[in-house]
Amino acid sequence: MSNKQQNILIIGAGLCGSLLALRLGQRGYNVTVYEMRPDLRKTDISAGRSINLAFSDRGNKAMKLVGIEDKVKELCIPMNGRMLHDKEGNTFLSNYSGRDYEYINSISRGELNGLLLTEAEKHDNVKIHFNKRCQSVDFEKTTALFQDYTTKDEFIEDADCIIATDGAGSALRRSYYLERKFLFSFSQDYLTHGYKELSILPTENGGFKTYKNALHIWPRGDFMVIALPNLDGSFTVTLFLSYAEGKYNFNNLTKPEIVTEFFKKEFPDALELMPNLVEEFFDNPTAPLGTVKCSPWHYKGNTLLMGDSAHAIVPFYGQGMNASFEDVVELDKVLDQNLENWEATFEAYEKNRKKDTDAIADLAVDNFHEMKSHVGQAIFQEKRKIEMALENQFPDDYSSKYSLVTFNEDIGYKEAMLRGRAQDKAILNMLSDGVISTDDDIKDILDKVKTETEAILEDDKIAGLH
Repeated sequence: MSNKQQNILIIGAGLCGSLLALRLGQRGYNVTVYEMRPDLRKTDISAGRSINLAFSDRGNKAMKLVGIEDKVKELCIPMNGRMLHDKEGNTFLSNYSGRDYEYINSISRGELNGLLLTEAEKHDNVKIHFNKRCQSVDFEKTTALFQDYTTKDEFIEDADCIIATDGAGSALRRSYYLERKFLFSFSQDYLTHGYKELSILPTENGGFKTYKNALHIWPRGDFMVIALPNLDGSFTVTLFLSYAEGKYNFNNLTKPEIVTEFFKKEFPDALELMPNLVEEFFDNPTAPLGTVKCSPWHYKGNTLLMGDSAHAIVPFYGQGMNASFEDVVELDKVLDQNLENWEATFEAYEKNRKKDTDAIADLAVDNFHEMKSHVGQAIFQEKRKIEMALENQFPDDYSSKYSLVTFNEDIGYKEAMLRGRAQDKAILNMLSDGVISTDDDIKDILDKVKTETEAILEDDKIAGLH
């Protein structure tokens, strides 16, 4: 498949689209990108969307691929673990890994997106247009209809193939769904919880008001608050709360005094750091949390869905951006095979990739329940203690489910999920049955965990679970 004459149209210049444009530009394709929003390098468009994200090894693999790992590193704040806050204001740091070189990073969505756009535009064969909204895609003719935000003019673009990286509300996916030209499966599942962004502002001299190198969590059973650090000393705070259930929910937090009472009762130490709470609470939108799964992602060799447009997930594994970046790495691997046409390329890409994006979607929902409630439970803390010791003492022989997903970028999400879940089950079962305890010899624990994990994996295989 000679690429010099190939014209690729990308819809959406968010994180996935801008990285894809950069990589395809590096490979010599003619790339045109249309983005509905203004250029974020010239105007602030964050408006209550997650301002910072958790960036980890799978995402970094993509940065290495395009050669900008060092530039991205400058935008990162390392987070070595979760800082848990109880109602009394006590804190407990739970490291992400027993290996001290493994950590995740807090990174600004806008800064990273801006960097990717700037790098992509360094290539003469990449053109990015802003304020152009995609109305629909004719996937049989490989054309897309756009409208210019300012002039309201409509125009049609055609290309050799169209790749949509236009997020959870994708115009291409909508066209697949509405046109009914082929069998297209689509599901959108919402959690009963929504989220609202708040902030902890920096100290007067630009310092951090609380511990900088952690992801802070206030787990409260049915709801929680998390906070991630920013380079300017602030923290982006997110409240995850039910829309309708419980004493306090988004539907009944309607007055300043109720919001203050809620935080005073549940998150007193956070409230002390947030004099701007009430104002932000009523200024910022409440947004839903959903998972999108669909198939197929491609129509012949004409069009392809990537990133959130193919597989939007809830944010509780910190893998949404990393998974979208990994999409680009996986597509790049298929392009290296030099298959005969786009159809064969898209077919191979989806076959390799879909099982993994389905797995991370399921893991993210699981982790939501883990973060808001389990992290505070004694047996869960014992399990973490054992896993930390195993990773510390036997770095080559043991990785927790979290480590498999977050730091083992060379294995797929599905494999990480199956092995990680089996390990969790093994340790929790043996702890509750008294087969192991935190006082046991660590090598002895490792042997038991390995044996039990393999037995569970074998049982699951026989039961047809993988």
